Amino acid sequence: MFNLYPVDNKAIANILYETADLLEIDAQDSFRIRSYRNAAQAIENLTEQIKDLIGEPKKVLAIPGIGKGMLVNLQELFEDGSLSVQADLLKKYHPSMLQLLKIQGLGPKTIALIWSAYQVCDVDGVEKLAREGKIRTLPRMGEKHEQKLLKAIEDYRRISGRFLIDAAEAEANKLTEYLAKFPGIDRITPAGSLRRGRETVGDLDILVTGTACCSDAERANAVQYVAKYPPLMDVIARGDNKISFRLRSDMQVDVRLLPPESFGAAMQYFTGSKAHNVALRQRALKMGYTLNEYSLADLKTEKPVAGKTEEEIYAKLKLDYIPPELRENLGEIDAADKHTLPVLITLDDLQGDVHMHTVETDGKNTIEEMAEAAKAHGYKYMAITDHSKNLAFANGLDDKRAVAHIQRIREANEKIDGITIFAGIEVDILAEGDLDLSDGVLAQMDVVIASVHSVFNQEPAKMTERLLKAIGNPNTSIIGHPTGRLQLRRDAYHFDMDAVLTAAAKHKVAMELNSYPDRLDLNDVHLRQAKQRGVKIVINTDSHHTSHLDKIRYGVLQARRAWLTKDDVLNTLPAEKFAKAMKHEWH
Repeated sequence: MFNLYPVDNKAIANILYETADLLEIDAQDSFRIRSYRNAAQAIENLTEQIKDLIGEPKKVLAIPGIGKGMLVNLQELFEDGSLSVQADLLKKYHPSMLQLLKIQGLGPKTIALIWSAYQVCDVDGVEKLAREGKIRTLPRMGEKHEQKLLKAIEDYRRISGRFLIDAAEAEANKLTEYLAKFPGIDRITPAGSLRRGRETVGDLDILVTGTACCSDAERANAVQYVAKYPPLMDVIARGDNKISFRLRSDMQVDVRLLPPESFGAAMQYFTGSKAHNVALRQRALKMGYTLNEYSLADLKTEKPVAGKTEEEIYAKLKLDYIPPELRENLGEIDAADKHTLPVLITLDDLQGDVHMHTVETDGKNTIEEMAEAAKAHGYKYMAITDHSKNLAFANGLDDKRAVAHIQRIREANEKIDGITIFAGIEVDILAEGDLDLSDGVLAQMDVVIASVHSVFNQEPAKMTERLLKAIGNPNTSIIGHPTGRLQLRRDAYHFDMDAVLTAAAKHKVAMELNSYPDRLDLNDVHLRQAKQRGVKIVINTDSHHTSHLDKIRYGVLQARRAWLTKDDVLNTLPAEKFAKAMKHEWH
């Protein structure tokens, strides 16, 4: 059996992705390469662990993207602890070659050529060769190519990072405001992973249309205007209808200028995902069309039949419109064909936010200020959930202070009209699974969010036991930010998610979707898993300031990516029913 820990879906998918990249360097068949990438994506998005299915071949073969050949590979991986095709390629090529594939303009053939001539297989080594003038001596190379390669390596080092979704959205909003001032630009829309609501963003795709995009001369003027954007640090590439550049934040941005008749096709194409687009193009071909970033066109005559809007493209392909958040090739095309796409949850469905902190612990506003801000968001209810005493640095509450705080919350609820203020707590789950306040005090709370804030490095079995004990406490309403991750800073702690969700369903304890962009916890894969297990979700902001309430939209995006409807989320309920749900009365 595969003996590396953790043997989770992400680890298996990474092995398959790396194998595909190595096969590409080895110039092998494109269909074989694609089969590994398709299988990797399928496993990465599974709500069940592939290790639990491998003993049942029929279930594995039922996963879209996994055929008989890939099943054999997976069986070998779990039986031997390695994949022979990957091992053989790693003997032939060093793993650092995988990094070279990420450099713009450095394709598999060139990488193989450099290796053959110099046995160099890493970014530093290739950069050294280029500075010594040795790349230009290779076939099909030259001094110009060498200089482009050096620039690409420099760009790679600067822009290879990822960014939180709120940071990407902020950059998109600033650029949109700037572009809107140019005469003749009518529509400016972010595409790519930001539009799909991915939890982190690598770069920005901005699509622009209007009369300023209708001729070569007009587009050239618009491109020139974009190049003068104040936060722009340097231009990476510039064409007739596209400009790529790096911002001061190190984020790469691609701005594309499009004629109105192609805007919908471009929106569909550049929104992605790649897997969704490939599946959609295959459907188009079967129906006698060809689909690209310019239009949906008749395959024989090449005459466009749709392209102005995304809606008309999906309609022409006899599909219901697929929201961007669902475009990951996880069954959405089949559902759109059968008219079974869910009515996804929206921001307007939420009636309350029940995770927020005040000046009593580490928040920046009072109970009253948070309540007025929640009212301004249109909420019918909210909850104050300050920290418990284990978080000493946050001035957490002990039993005595917690009881006094409950009284202050009750008084504020009586005083402020138009919103129900629930008394709550974010209580720490201690290392052995006990909660950080007495059961008698917790029983007085309307909402008890139990969260892990310390001792993250426990063994998976111990962490699982810890969470199960917390779920079993009759006072626990919600498990807060359940995996403990801090995006781009701290990985999730390891535990048996299936066991935790099974217990949550049994005890009618909800799982939080923490909307704060640093967390977005649970992620979309775990949310789908929770939905399948019958576990309800509560979407919260974990606000420490009134301005943080706006971040709820990032949680809603993740919920939509997970196919959640309002029925899956408890804080879409009216106040009275929500209060009962916090005491385990939900169906």
